[in-house]
Amino acid sequence: MSKNLFPSHERLLFGSLLTFTAGSLDAYSYLIHGEVFAGLQTGNLILLGINLGKMHLSTASHYLISLLAFGVGTLLIKVLQHILENKGASKTTERRFVLWYMAAILVLSAILQKHVPNLVGTSILSFAAAAELQEFRKLKGAPFMPLMMTGNFRTLYEALYESLFRGNTKMAQTAIDIATVIFTFFLGALLISATVPVLAGLAILIPALVTLVMSQLVTLK
Repeated sequence: MSKNLFPSHERLLFGSLLTFTAGSLDAYSYLIHGEVFAGLQTGNLILLGINLGKMHLSTASHYLISLLAFGVGTLLIKVLQHILENKGASKTTERRFVLWYMAAILVLSAILQKHVPNLVGTSILSFAAAAELQEFRKLKGAPFMPLMMTGNFRTLYEALYESLFRGNTKMAQTAIDIATVIFTFFLGALLISATVPVLAGLAILIPALVTLVMSQLVTLK
């Protein structure tokens, strides 16, 4: 199958970089900003419920603010998309703007991480995570969630069944693709965990650099 069958932002390389970035963001926010996730809002919702149930109201507020920040971040990107659409910008231009916006947020996070409370630090990262999910939701034409791996695991297991037991070669390729993006999500978290002890808050510059690389890849035909 030709790699040019799909637009650049739906190809496997781009999707893998998206999940690498997502895994990096969540690992970084968890390690640096008080064990709160920037993008994995399902996890934050569970932890919110647990802490409310235990009447740990102060801790619960951290997860609630991340949930709200993710919502605000989504609205900001919707506004940006609307403005660019009204100006007649192409979808490629829109995608590049979103990636530049994400990179700027990650650089800002690196600058501010020692000078702002954890609640603010996580909220800043949640803006970046929300932008990624709002703009990029397809892999090779199929629905795709770069921030959350549960749905991707379900797709992987279904594809494995269809390929191994029913001989569906197309689903075999799907299994390879989904396994790849799951691995890169894991790799992003692993790399941040390994580099935070050395780089501290500057470790967030790794996904920032990856995001800038994506801003170039998104223009490929």
